[in-house]
Amino acid sequence: MEAEKIPTEAGMPFFKIFDTWDTSEVRVEDLGLKQHISFRPVSALHTGGRHAQQQFEESKVCVVERLINTLMRKEANSGKKLKAYVIVKTAFELIYEATGENPVQVLVNAIQNAGPREETIRLRFGGIMVPKAVDVSSQRRVNQALMFIALGTQKCAFKSTKSIEQCLADELIAASRNQKCFSINKREEKERVAKSAR
Repeated sequence: MEAEKIPTEAGMPFFKIFDTWDTSEVRVEDLGLKQHISFRPVSALHTGGRHAQQQFEESKVCVVERLINTLMRKEANSGKKLKAYVIVKTAFELIYEATGENPVQVLVNAIQNAGPREETIRLRFGGIMVPKAVDVSSQRRVNQALMFIALGTQKCAFKSTKSIEQCLADELIAASRNQKCFSINKREEKERVAKSAR
């Protein structure tokens, strides 16, 4: 069991991620993302895809589980949930050693900073395709941020002496501080293209 129930004053239970990290002290500063970043009480970080039955149910899945699921999307870790689980758990321990902060808060800050606010779509006018800048929905911002973090982690660890756990920890720390890293660079690239297409 990964989640331990913690009694609170208001009667609402909070849970510990990996039996260690308290979610009651984690704050989402971005009001647009608040409803899409969940710390929903779970007994294990494995919902088995139950959220896929209805639209927008993905927002109710714990954000740590969504990170684990995103790490499994590429061919190297495809379907290896336990491996991705251990990667995230170890990365959280490395984040705590490096910063002394709650790793769940670092993850939330990284998502807030790495999610693009604007992107482009392609519109057809006559026989030509024209790029048009559009705002990104809050749910897509969270999904894009998690995807950029996972891609940056995999690119860092590929043919490298650094472990994937260390790469994930470094990517989350850099993104949470808005420093130069893969996920922040991808966000800036998308926003730069959208700015030129206004």
